[in-house]
Amino acid sequence: MSKPLLLVLGDQLSLSLATLRDAPTDAVIALCEVAEEARYVPHHIHKIGLFMAAMRHFAQALRDKGYNVHYSRIDDADNTQSLITEAERIAIQYGCNEVRVARPGEWRLWNAMQQRQEATLPWRMIEDERFFTSPDDFANWAKGRKQLRLEYFYREQRKRTGLLMEGDTPAGGKWNFDHDNREPIKATLSFPSLPTHRQDALTQEALTDAKHHFSEHMGSLDNFNLPVTRRQALVDLNHFLDHGLADFGRYQDAISDTEPFLYHSRLSAALNIGLLTPHEVCEAAEQHYLAGHAPINAVEGFIRQILGWREYVRGLYWTQMPAYKRENRLGFERELPAFYWDGNTDMRCLQRAIQMTIDNSYAHHIQRLMVTGNFALLCGVKPEALCDWYLAVYADACEWVELPNTLGMVLHADGGLMGSKPYCASGKYIDKMSDHCQHCRYSPKQVTGSKACPFNSLYWHFLETNAEQLNRNPRMKLIYGSLSRMKDEKRDAMRLQAEQFLDALPTSQGYGQALHTQGYLSKDTQ
Repeated sequence: MSKPLLLVLGDQLSLSLATLRDAPTDAVIALCEVAEEARYVPHHIHKIGLFMAAMRHFAQALRDKGYNVHYSRIDDADNTQSLITEAERIAIQYGCNEVRVARPGEWRLWNAMQQRQEATLPWRMIEDERFFTSPDDFANWAKGRKQLRLEYFYREQRKRTGLLMEGDTPAGGKWNFDHDNREPIKATLSFPSLPTHRQDALTQEALTDAKHHFSEHMGSLDNFNLPVTRRQALVDLNHFLDHGLADFGRYQDAISDTEPFLYHSRLSAALNIGLLTPHEVCEAAEQHYLAGHAPINAVEGFIRQILGWREYVRGLYWTQMPAYKRENRLGFERELPAFYWDGNTDMRCLQRAIQMTIDNSYAHHIQRLMVTGNFALLCGVKPEALCDWYLAVYADACEWVELPNTLGMVLHADGGLMGSKPYCASGKYIDKMSDHCQHCRYSPKQVTGSKACPFNSLYWHFLETNAEQLNRNPRMKLIYGSLSRMKDEKRDAMRLQAEQFLDALPTSQGYGQALHTQGYLSKDTQ
């Protein structure tokens, strides 16, 4: 007779999880805090605090429902500090004869668990059904297609779910209202203040443990305000629907020098660890549109991020791994700029995006794509270095969503599988969409000289350097036409400006190196 150990991972904190459905009465549920998962990349202290506090609250919720729960804390004396071995240790302790687990968020763990399926204590893998689509669904959609474009996947998702549909036609008469969602920052805007989440004894204890064991990691827990229970996540959802959604659409691409959150929902971390479901979030947004509380462009843009983009990148991840992680079609070799760890740069847009990341373990999607991402693209940062950074510093970064966004969308390292062209831009884009440039020592209007915005010469240098692979792209034809018409002396000056900047750019091979620079670590503690 089977007595399973039901392993619940830190991003599976949902009572609807397939692992928990129809659980045998004698099943043991295990949740495990292990150092290996906190340190394989140096996760932001907010991210570690979020996982530890949310896992402990979820374990208590399971106990309250009568489940038999074993919880491994980070400082338990017998904790093996590795997820696979810790689960097997607990299973043996309770006399379990198999480990059941839903698909994890990383191929790394999925592969390790698959390797154990034929072991003495076998692992049984279950599909994670908390998404709109499964990897098999995506694979069936992708079969036979020359291009895997989001827009076509998204339209089928809308038809299949009925979200924002009026019969067979999309609500508002269009599938996509992105054209209405590109307004820049304005000085007259005021943004909703966020709810402050009360920290009970369980949360405080978890944050104290996180600080004790991972104090060298990026950030401070003094301003920690992420939701760690379902109740808190629902507070954030309702606050966004009432105070942010109506203006989210038109200003979703705007960037502020002072405001990190603007009208954004900040729900991705709660979604990605399971405190909210994508179904309930999309349906709640749709109801706000139907009730006349938010315009179609805002609601469609928000739902597209979840029903469309979130499902799309997960499908790409699971159908393309593990080869996808090794992609580097543009041959980038540069290590990560050192200031990505401490914000120590005089480029205002980068300094603010990185400082907001350090402060909040958060930056919105345009800061990630068009500021830190665009700069890394123009500098030729190697995918492994940038992907590890994004995975480490953002509270919502699970690899299934982070890797395609970074490697494919930001760095165009997959040869155009995700995007038909690189998302490269000069300083003009940042000047248009933000209020950074007025506070910066560089001018977005100058391409060369001591006051010239580095984005400008780097942009043209990137295009010139990668012309062999990119100039055949139909969407790049106009910009390469402009480059070819430039006088040689102007191109030479831009090339020299960019190369001098890149030669002087300090890089870091990892967080340990950055910590030494900041004085956090001595040689004895590395």
